[in-house]
Amino acid sequence: MRHAPHLFLLVCAGVGSAVAADEPRVDTHADANQARTLERVVVTGSRPSTLPLEIPTTTEGITGAQIERSINATDASDALKYFPSLVVRKRSIGDHDHAVLASRASGTGNSARSLVFADGILLSNLLGNGAEFTPRWGLVSPDEIERVDVLYGPFSAAYSGNSAGAIVDYVTRMPTRFEAHIKVQAHTQKYRLYKTDERFSGHQESASIGSRAGAFSWWIHLNRQDSDGQPLVIARVNRSATPSAAGTPVSGAVADRSHLGVPVYNVGTSTQTDSVQDSGKLKLAYDLTSTLRASYTLGFWRNDAKRSADSFLRDGAGNPVYGGQVNIGGSVYTLPALTPSRAELQHLAHGLTIKSRTLGVWDWEAAASVYDYRQDRVSTPNANVLLPGALAGGAGRVVDLSGTGWNTLALKGIWRPEGVDGRHIVEFGVQRDAFKLRRRESNTGDWVGGKAGSLAAAFSGETSLTSLWVQDAWRFAPQWRTVLGGRYEEWRAHDGRRRIGAAATTYASRDASTFSPKAAILFDASEDWTLKASIGRAVRNPTVNELFQGGINTTTQLPTLNNPNLRPEKSVTTELTAERALPHGLLRATVFLERSHDALYSQTTVGGTQVSNVGRIDTKGVEMALQLDRLFVPGLDLSSSVTYADSEIRKNKGYPDTIGKRQPRVPAWRATLLANYRFDDHWSGAYGARFSGKQYGQLNNSDINGYSYQGFSRYFVTDVRVKYRIDRQWQASLGIDNLNNYKYWAFHPYPQRTVHAELRFDY
Repeated sequence: MRHAPHLFLLVCAGVGSAVAADEPRVDTHADANQARTLERVVVTGSRPSTLPLEIPTTTEGITGAQIERSINATDASDALKYFPSLVVRKRSIGDHDHAVLASRASGTGNSARSLVFADGILLSNLLGNGAEFTPRWGLVSPDEIERVDVLYGPFSAAYSGNSAGAIVDYVTRMPTRFEAHIKVQAHTQKYRLYKTDERFSGHQESASIGSRAGAFSWWIHLNRQDSDGQPLVIARVNRSATPSAAGTPVSGAVADRSHLGVPVYNVGTSTQTDSVQDSGKLKLAYDLTSTLRASYTLGFWRNDAKRSADSFLRDGAGNPVYGGQVNIGGSVYTLPALTPSRAELQHLAHGLTIKSRTLGVWDWEAAASVYDYRQDRVSTPNANVLLPGALAGGAGRVVDLSGTGWNTLALKGIWRPEGVDGRHIVEFGVQRDAFKLRRRESNTGDWVGGKAGSLAAAFSGETSLTSLWVQDAWRFAPQWRTVLGGRYEEWRAHDGRRRIGAAATTYASRDASTFSPKAAILFDASEDWTLKASIGRAVRNPTVNELFQGGINTTTQLPTLNNPNLRPEKSVTTELTAERALPHGLLRATVFLERSHDALYSQTTVGGTQVSNVGRIDTKGVEMALQLDRLFVPGLDLSSSVTYADSEIRKNKGYPDTIGKRQPRVPAWRATLLANYRFDDHWSGAYGARFSGKQYGQLNNSDINGYSYQGFSRYFVTDVRVKYRIDRQWQASLGIDNLNNYKYWAFHPYPQRTVHAELRFDY
């Protein structure tokens, strides 16, 4: 199957787009003339996106109905599965801490280069940058999604420099009458890799109820997900050529090559996660007047996770061997620790918005949100505590992030000096985002249920970003529209502290100011052709984690060093687009260029790992997107995308072996395909395919073997989904992800063939 992607690329070459669309998308030109006469797109009966969709740049969208029909969705991130150039590194169902979003010129190691919102609440975890700082997908259930919109690139002045990759906006449901919903899902995968041959399964139940009475509307949503994921970490030792009779003779080791191409023995697995997640959502809305609405959202997310380990090795009596010195093939090895862990997390989110919608000369909006790590405790046994005895308890370490979180405040105005149909729509605002890190690592006598004891390490600090912005959408001629804007930002880092053992360090406060201009222009060249051009500067400031947190890398066992002197990452992105309105769809071609100076990346030396500034990274590429409705026969819709990106490191002082190498985790090729067919009023089916080319995880591209632990392989996977509407209230679905059972890697092994089933009731 490793040759299948080439066939797929040939089939999809020259086409693309995010999603099938049997329902209008906010960026669709199905009615080309109408789309060009509207200053803003208003979808009747649907809550409008908070994204500034009047900016003439690339936007894509999908509705909740399309997700329900086309995608085997178990969380909010699955809604992005077929968007052009977007990839979520979701390692397993229930993956709460590594499902990072990647975009055209940003890999899955750059989580801080994208923004994710839900009803105005910031879901992106901008406390840090990397796999551990995933958006809080668990606060949005697929059942409550009304629509998802994506704006590519840093072309709106309304968003910080973290928008360099993409801005994702989830709009969730609010009822117009009484309604209730219940859904039950189940999934299972038969997983085979090395010595692991098991079935991992799970289930999910959700219920929603809501109503509207006069000016007041409310919505309550509850969800529980219980899932077992496949093992994610492969324990291994480098193969030795030195004969020795020492150590316990064992069998079961699997000969392999590491991501660096070095001969190794795989000796076991860890991070096989049994996760139980509960989430709840309360949403209230009240129309203070006919044009002024107040909305409040309370979100709750809870996760109890147990991560276990397994050894491939057996001694002469057939007993599993978890540590110490062993003899494999006549050479002696010291085994890496195979340790379990447990996590108990409870997070809360609040959001309050007051918004006017007169569509007159003036409108305004005030929004505030808080995300709170109410409880966040992860415990592990000490490395010298061996399984299986460690499962019963013993000495260990507790990592507690309670008190960590962020808050946002935004005030926005809209001025239409000539009315809603006038030549100018001016938007402006002021924002403040603040992030707080509180991390304590404590020793404990009982890692399973004991209390935290003596302090081993502690990291804390805060950052804030205060911004002023303005942009003007100006229709200066009948066929022309431009958006000009700018964003001024004041960044501050303060109260940074680090303590490891008895050594404590306090860091001086820092502040900086930057200005980021934005510009975009659109020309309706003819009834069928539209041309667009956009350019924008983005400044991604260092996160509180990069500045102040250190420790020990659990993979390399080397120190992870914080860097309080990091410079901000500065990038300029340019995009040129041509769109062709087709009789039943839209064809788009986009050329994009990005130049990033002082890119923030983790770099490893013999002394450890530290985030530092990479002098310059250049990315250029092209994205093709195609959407066709009622293709060939009524009821058949097709969408597809192909993206080519040439991303190269051009400057990196002190690391000459990285010059001329590809940016990590940004493949040369990506492609998606999604086809939907409605057989009749009861039956519908969907077929999807996703492709990604070879990637690298190291800045010097030394990880030549992608099909190994810590490697990044190419992949080609196909998905299917069939839905049957039993009657007006009941419907059932059956789907398979990774139908072709492709075994691929993104540092960790991805899920293999997974079967989904669900039953839904709507009242």
